[in-house]
Amino acid sequence: MGMTPFGTLLATLFSGKLIGQDEFGNRYYEQKYGKRHGNHAKRWVIYNGIAEPSKVPAHWHGWLHYTLDAPVTQKRFAWQKDHLPNLTGTVGRYLPQGHLLKGGQRAKATADYKPWTPE
Repeated sequence: MGMTPFGTLLATLFSGKLIGQDEFGNRYYEQKYGKRHGNHAKRWVIYNGIAEPSKVPAHWHGWLHYTLDAPVTQKRFAWQKDHLPNLTGTVGRYLPQGHLLKGGQRAKATADYKPWTPE
């Protein structure tokens, strides 16, 4: 269960109804009974590991925020990429061509570039 607060685990145990699980192992719950959030049952996620909201795929994000009434059974299209959490600060981060950590070889400036020189 990772670093989920104890109170959240108790609320999940007593009033949570498991709705589903995503490909990252995050589990999604809806309130069985009790206080409601507006006209909706309260919804929440128990993260698998560190609580990182960017690990929530788009179809589950829509369900959590009441954009979707039911979780989407994800139909994959050939053009769709797999969901990735925010990789900033990890070894999987994006490094563009010419970045110092990627060899530092960047393309020469194009002909329309003129450096400023003081006169």
